[in-house]
Amino acid sequence: MNKSDLIQKIFESGKNAGMTDMEAHISSGRNLSLKVFNKEIDKYSVSESEGLSFRGLYKGKMGYSYTEKVDETSIDIIIKEAVENAEIIDSDDEEYIFEGSNKYEEVNNYYPALEKVNETQKIEFTKKLEEEALKLDSRVAAVQECAYGDGYGETIMKNTKGLELQDKNNVAFAYIYVLVREGEDSKSGFSYKVTNDFESFNAAEMAEEAVNEALSLLGAKSIKSGEYKVILRNNTAADLLESFAGIFSAEKVQKDLSLLKGKINEEIACNKLTIIDDPFMKEGMASNSFDGEGVACKYKRIIDKGILKTYLHNLKTAKKDGVESTGNASKSSYKASVGVFPTNMYIEKGDKTLDEMISTIDKGILIVDLQGLHAGLNSVSGDFSLAASGYEIENGKIKRPINQITVAGNFFEVIKNIEEIGNDLKFGLPSNAYIGSPSLKIKSLSIAGE
Repeated sequence: MNKSDLIQKIFESGKNAGMTDMEAHISSGRNLSLKVFNKEIDKYSVSESEGLSFRGLYKGKMGYSYTEKVDETSIDIIIKEAVENAEIIDSDDEEYIFEGSNKYEEVNNYYPALEKVNETQKIEFTKKLEEEALKLDSRVAAVQECAYGDGYGETIMKNTKGLELQDKNNVAFAYIYVLVREGEDSKSGFSYKVTNDFESFNAAEMAEEAVNEALSLLGAKSIKSGEYKVILRNNTAADLLESFAGIFSAEKVQKDLSLLKGKINEEIACNKLTIIDDPFMKEGMASNSFDGEGVACKYKRIIDKGILKTYLHNLKTAKKDGVESTGNASKSSYKASVGVFPTNMYIEKGDKTLDEMISTIDKGILIVDLQGLHAGLNSVSGDFSLAASGYEIENGKIKRPINQITVAGNFFEVIKNIEEIGNDLKFGLPSNAYIGSPSLKIKSLSIAGE
């Protein structure tokens, strides 16, 4: 029995049990992960998964269930669990099944060529990445991690209102951590790439980036505490944005977990800042034509030149606010209920290079790494206090590396105090590859050092 027919049989069973509107998702995928250490394969795993999630209205309440066994033998238990779930729901929030949008943009996030890359090629690339790093400089003491991974996913979504949608995607990534040592001093460097195009991986370039950064940090010391002009390099700016992305969720706003409540069409940031959520971005890791509820995704400017224009909505939050869904309903897995999540969220790039921004600072700091992002910040208040490392800037030039410092501030103040935005937009690793930022020059941040 094909998957569409299986879903139809589930609907028939649900109707017999007294359910009205119903919806089912079937998601399947495959992930490969490999690591190399000392020219040998240190880890190799391939995992496959498949699951079905179901939801339906029973006596006006939405019940949820799911199963990993995607066949006819699961139908009865799926319906039984959804009915039982609906009976114990005590929320007054109205949920409903969506009948479909008038138009869906065509989004291609699947690259057949990636599926044709064989395992030998993947292993050879990963070994070469380690080899390139080890031969670059005599001070390279070790390659701490050298990894490659890729994944494929497919989703089928169907409901009783006539909606039937399908999506498939694939992605590959690689990263390397190196350790360099000079005397008693040792430092780490990191490089990564996320792409749909295996041919775009360049082992020599990635190795050089990781090794050069590690070498440039040798001899790092702390700096005197004080207020400094700060440049957040693109990767750290993206990390910070990812940590506070939830403030734009209408779900958080409605639960009083975001200070942006009641701020639509108000100026909340400097007029140079535009934050975009773009589900149609070419090669975007979260690109899609429809969201977790079957609503057509939309391109949107969350902040437009400093003005808050919208929250991110699913159907439930949109109905509460009397607006249309922004197409940001999400299901993190077939086991999860519907939430709100960005697609490809990023800060629109400016026209300054990183070097040009550095040249405008007489005394300041370039931060290239932030640590403790899950423990050292409060996503509601916006306050953060994070361990950091980077470089001291003096008279428009990099003076020396610095570490053992803590940067503290408030995200809502940071976005107001942006002075320049770089042209070096970059997205993160697979875990946050949907968030991107260029480098940001900040008027002032508190640095605790020596």
